[in-house]
Amino acid sequence: MADIIFMPRLSDTMEEGTLVKWNKKIGDQVFEGDILAEIETDKAIQDFEIDINGVLLYCGIKEGEKARVNDILAIIGQYGENISSLIKKKTINKLKTEPEKKSETELEKESETKPEKKSEQQRKFISPVAKKMIQDKGINIHNMKGTGDSGRIVKKDIELYYENTNNMNQHFIVSNMRKEIATHLTLSKFTAPHYYLFIEIEMENIIQLRKKLNDTLSNNHKISFNDIIVKAVSRILKTHPYINATWKEKEIIYHYNINIGIAVAIHDGLMVPVIHNSDQKSLLQISKEIKDKVERSKLRKLQQQEIKNSTFTISNLGMYGIDSFTSIINIPNSSILSVGTIKEKPIVKNHKIKIGNIMKITLSCDHRVIDGNKGCNFLLDLKKMLEDPITILV
Repeated sequence: MADIIFMPRLSDTMEEGTLVKWNKKIGDQVFEGDILAEIETDKAIQDFEIDINGVLLYCGIKEGEKARVNDILAIIGQYGENISSLIKKKTINKLKTEPEKKSETELEKESETKPEKKSEQQRKFISPVAKKMIQDKGINIHNMKGTGDSGRIVKKDIELYYENTNNMNQHFIVSNMRKEIATHLTLSKFTAPHYYLFIEIEMENIIQLRKKLNDTLSNNHKISFNDIIVKAVSRILKTHPYINATWKEKEIIYHYNINIGIAVAIHDGLMVPVIHNSDQKSLLQISKEIKDKVERSKLRKLQQQEIKNSTFTISNLGMYGIDSFTSIINIPNSSILSVGTIKEKPIVKNHKIKIGNIMKITLSCDHRVIDGNKGCNFLLDLKKMLEDPITILV
């Protein structure tokens, strides 16, 4: 008997998934452990592994299409097995839930029998198809004149409008990832009372340290400034556990493990791969892991466990030339460090001016967990370590 494969719930917040790629085609033999398809969740693109043997008899959706969790994804059975009843049931259910699409002519005829509402669009006599185009595109029709009977605005009027305007809006369907980002950051911004601490770091010694380290390494891998910052933050968090914390309604959790999330910009959103137990790893280990996970983030190839359980997050826009910025806390973390670019500027010391390399960093804190003096002490110790970075390697 054929088995129905449903759209799996691949993350705890997933409500629907996009079928990115089928790795098998109808008629292929499949075995337990095979990767049947690649599915985009609200967080990543993941391989979907099946746990049965058989023949792929039916694909419920095409590549690029979306389906809700527990919708029929595929049917697997034996060669020659009759699955028409399963497909028919799925088709009937779909017809019950989806309205039938009608042609423009049918919509035009319907409008003649429907009562007119006293809206701006109805007073101007707009065809149903044209009205839908206006609503979808957000067009202002106040001065628009139609070419249909009695000045009615029809489809070709909207198309002509688009040809003659230089200010055309583009409309894109919101991706699963963008929905998740919007929900996550809105929740953080309006539930966690943010405050921000700013400090400048003199980077001369870090610059020299990085040069010496890279001179000793092969050309295949180079240590970045961000790698050094992640290592330093990991060390400092060991002595500032109240920063490495999570707010719960009835308790505050101070995490024993130090797991650093790295904010990575990708084509249609943001990924935060996590360097787990970063305080227990060498600078080179951290550097190689960050490089690997950043590359796989951009390909949407991270597994769920690689983006979960961060306890602190770092967002670095220095490579884009940004001097300083503030970030929204990546809940359930209680803080996030924003790192700006390294920039030459005058420094006054002992009543003398010299040119130095300065990096500005910002710590965003959840005031429910981190009081101002605790946030300040963390930043001051981080500044001390970065300005005397030899201790980072100890």
